[in-house]
Amino acid sequence: MQLTGLDLGIVVLYLVAVTLFGFIRRRMAARSLNSYLLGDKELPWYFLGISNASGMYDISGTMWLVTIGFVYGLKSIWLPWLWPTFNQIFQMVFLAAWLRRSNVTTGAQWIETRFGKERGGQLSHGIVVVFAIIGALGFLAYGFIGLGKFVEIFLPWSAVHPYVGFDVPAQYVPHLYGIVFTMAAVLYTVLGGMKSIVMADLLQYSIMTVSAIVVAVIAMIALTQNPMQVPDGWMSPWFGWTLDIDWKGIIDEVNRQITSDQYTLFTIVFMLMIFKGVLGSSAGPAPNYDMQKTLATRSPREASLMSFFVNIALMPTRYLMIAGFVVLGVIFYDRMHLVSGGLLDFEQILPSAINEFVPVGWTGLLLAGLAAAFVGTFSGTLNAAQAYIVNDLYLKYVNPKASPQRTAGMNYIIGGAVVVVSITLGFFAKNVNNMLQWIVSGLYGSYVGANVLKWYWWRFNGYGYFWGMVTGLAPALVFPLIWPGKLALYYFPYLLALSLTGCFLGTLLSRPTDMETLKKFYSNVRPWGFWGPVRRLVEAENPEFIGNRDFKRDAVNVVVGTIWQTGLVIAPFYFVLMQWSYLAGALALIALTSFFLKKNWYDKLPAE
Repeated sequence: MQLTGLDLGIVVLYLVAVTLFGFIRRRMAARSLNSYLLGDKELPWYFLGISNASGMYDISGTMWLVTIGFVYGLKSIWLPWLWPTFNQIFQMVFLAAWLRRSNVTTGAQWIETRFGKERGGQLSHGIVVVFAIIGALGFLAYGFIGLGKFVEIFLPWSAVHPYVGFDVPAQYVPHLYGIVFTMAAVLYTVLGGMKSIVMADLLQYSIMTVSAIVVAVIAMIALTQNPMQVPDGWMSPWFGWTLDIDWKGIIDEVNRQITSDQYTLFTIVFMLMIFKGVLGSSAGPAPNYDMQKTLATRSPREASLMSFFVNIALMPTRYLMIAGFVVLGVIFYDRMHLVSGGLLDFEQILPSAINEFVPVGWTGLLLAGLAAAFVGTFSGTLNAAQAYIVNDLYLKYVNPKASPQRTAGMNYIIGGAVVVVSITLGFFAKNVNNMLQWIVSGLYGSYVGANVLKWYWWRFNGYGYFWGMVTGLAPALVFPLIWPGKLALYYFPYLLALSLTGCFLGTLLSRPTDMETLKKFYSNVRPWGFWGPVRRLVEAENPEFIGNRDFKRDAVNVVVGTIWQTGLVIAPFYFVLMQWSYLAGALALIALTSFFLKKNWYDKLPAE
């Protein structure tokens, strides 16, 4: 399919629009670091929720979700728990409010409120900055891979060449596309800061919503006109000890993909995902754009509402699109162009389906929408990386008295440097799934132990945090070299064990955090957990203080909220598949859990 001038015009218009956002917001963003990184904490929670959802609507993740939806059908709804997606429920129920009460600018700065300014606090601050930078570079490289794979099929150079007046060697075309879209993200992120990001994300979310509806309608029309042959169990989300999905005689090549993914013993994989997911979610948001959006809210109450709204904004629209592409991929598999670099690549289903089935006129909108997904993720992650390097390294150790103008200039320099490094890394990482697996199971596996203990155990100190992160992060970087091709989820327990060993030895072999720091943190954040000695001291000094006794209610709300979120995922799938009885069941589940959460969560949110 050849792109028309209208299609290319829509893409160019989008790139120009988001770039203008950066220039429009540049002067206001330069007023202060708080304005640049957090938008002066003036943005409404629903705008930040849409912006956060838009940032999660990344192109690489969408390609992966389409791939697993094609291969595993409705059983694929569980695999995003690798992130885990239900971490938004933990944040909505209690963690977002705890984080926002700290009233800091970055997650590394938050560490200081927990462990103080002594040696242990300095070490813990330093290691979380290192983790944040590595994580940001990994996510940026991961996004760049997806964009390159996307444009290889969707935007052939032969369609663009007549409009630009110059030629590019075939092997460098994906690199050129990646740089073009990356530069748009860089301009509005680096120049405009948080408010520019949110403005652009609102535009991007609107584009993605329209695109999702278009794709779903195309798929439903195709389904009414063509049979869809899938294996037994493909239409059901339930599973036994093994996966029990056999494509033999339908599309034999898919069975090789299942073997390669290492999900055959699905109950073991599912239990590992639950184990890792609960721990990872209990650790709170990682130091990335999700945390920055939480810190940018007006109050702890609005931080909770923002995390709630992310689920509503993200799940239904995203899964309308994913289900649509899955249906088109299954029905028209024989017309897909899935060979990349001489090998069959199921990650090409998304761009190939667009290239093959989307009508002329809508192609430009979809291209702009999916490019927006890449740009949204890229910009939010870049903003978070800038926050850690400028706020937690430059202003803390290099130039604490820097003027707003000098700080703004440093933001520009750091933003450019981060982009160059991440693009370079993107050239070396070729596979979306492998990169994703390392990020969510390897890199974040090293994060879990120390960051769970920091919330719930008073005795845990800065030395324990530092050594817990080091003993987790170092193996996370080395294990892929020792076990190449091994599913990263399988070595998560080893990472956790090593990290916890570092946590406990580092803590118990050093003195506790200063009690004044602990009392201030506890009375401000008000977490539940093993805080007895600190709570008793705070209550003795302030008899009116009431400790947090909401653990049981929060735990119940997390379980119900996860069921609610799963309903938001599965309902769009059944809608596109036109399985009306199953859709009715999913909607009933959403209604019941929504009613419960209204009574047991929303009505009990603090007024602050």
